[in-house]
Amino acid sequence: MTASTILFDCEYLTASGAMARQWGGPLDPDPSVAQIGAVKLSLEPGYEILETFNVLIASKTRDGRKAALDPFFTELTGIDQASIDRNGIRLADALDRFEAFAGEGTVWSWGKDELHLFAISCYVEGLSPKMPITRFGNAAGLVLKAGMPYADLVRTTSGRLADYFRLERAQRREHDALDDAMSIALSLQHLLHAGSLAPADFRLPP
Repeated sequence: MTASTILFDCEYLTASGAMARQWGGPLDPDPSVAQIGAVKLSLEPGYEILETFNVLIASKTRDGRKAALDPFFTELTGIDQASIDRNGIRLADALDRFEAFAGEGTVWSWGKDELHLFAISCYVEGLSPKMPITRFGNAAGLVLKAGMPYADLVRTTSGRLADYFRLERAQRREHDALDDAMSIALSLQHLLHAGSLAPADFRLPP
């Protein structure tokens, strides 16, 4: 079996100003996940992109109703209500698919997206997550280890990470979970090729 790791990103429900309010406003949605995007990166010489994963989620509110998308969320992500109604699946099914895609590899996001994916989203819908938090790492720590200045790191988003390293990619749609995950994957692939990271760096705990 090819040694590999998973880079993922999530888009979660939001409204204008919700981040500044820490999603605490009376009209702010719970920040449940609406999209998961992930990339499987080989940790063997060549460090190839092996597979991608992308799913939309028909999120529920804490009282079990269908969560309506705020216009700000659609403007930010490009995901509209019609897309969710047409292609969105239940959170439980999305997590089963993501867990199958992840396999036994370590799982990394730019920050701590697992908290939204599992701690918040599962709590809102009354689910018990199967993947323990020990499976997850912060890809920002890998990039810091590879030599990216901390001042640059803290102002760089996942979607702009590949741009920071001046890497070309087939498409660029910031705040699309799969494209943001690809940005992380291409950046880590670049650092592996450059020798700034080694496969052993992807073991957890670091």
